[in-house]
Amino acid sequence: MLHLIDEIVRKHLIPAENHIYGFADLTGLLQKKFVGYNYGISIGCKLDHKIIDAVIAGPTQEYFSHYKKINEDLGLLTERISADLNMNDIETLNIDPTVSTDELDSIYFDTLRTDLSHKMVATRAGLGWIGKTDLFISKEFGPRLRLVSILLKTPVKSKSKPVDISRCGNCSICVDICPAKAATGKLWDITVDREEFYNPWKCRNQCAEFGRIRLGMNARICGICIAACPIGCK
Repeated sequence: MLHLIDEIVRKHLIPAENHIYGFADLTGLLQKKFVGYNYGISIGCKLDHKIIDAVIAGPTQEYFSHYKKINEDLGLLTERISADLNMNDIETLNIDPTVSTDELDSIYFDTLRTDLSHKMVATRAGLGWIGKTDLFISKEFGPRLRLVSILLKTPVKSKSKPVDISRCGNCSICVDICPAKAATGKLWDITVDREEFYNPWKCRNQCAEFGRIRLGMNARICGICIAACPIGCK
């Protein structure tokens, strides 16, 4: 069954070099609303280097449009993959790649935590780790990617060992360059809660300010630490 699932996922990742994917055992890690779905597929799509490199003092309109387009593409990609899997009697549950600004300001305002973390699924799939500014750092693209997840009831085995600790070492580039000063510099591992190394509310407020000032809209976006990270740079 794993071979079939792997084959179905791979055929939809076009071009293959712009994507990464992996399988994760999520047993005991998900909310009760996801009961029965103990496994997941994590998919990452690379962001455009030229667009990311232009994010120096804050988000550009081109970056905002690109970010939005990649999220839309990932949503459609999971629909196509799930349709194929469902035709082979493999039950799936798609998780949207992102939440809206309105949802951030209402449903998730108190914790800034969504129902399922794509970054968690990706670390369990062995695709990378969490950086000091709470970015997902992939082995191939660094933080220059967007993630999406598909949950499964069918057992799948990870191709790579889950990543439990940060590989950022002594690097503090993202910590130093963050305009919100949202990171403490502490390294992530699976025993460390997010608030111990990163303040999401400081980041959210800075992103909202950038949305108003640089883009003229009610948006939450920055990208400075993504552009600054040396991992995944061209």
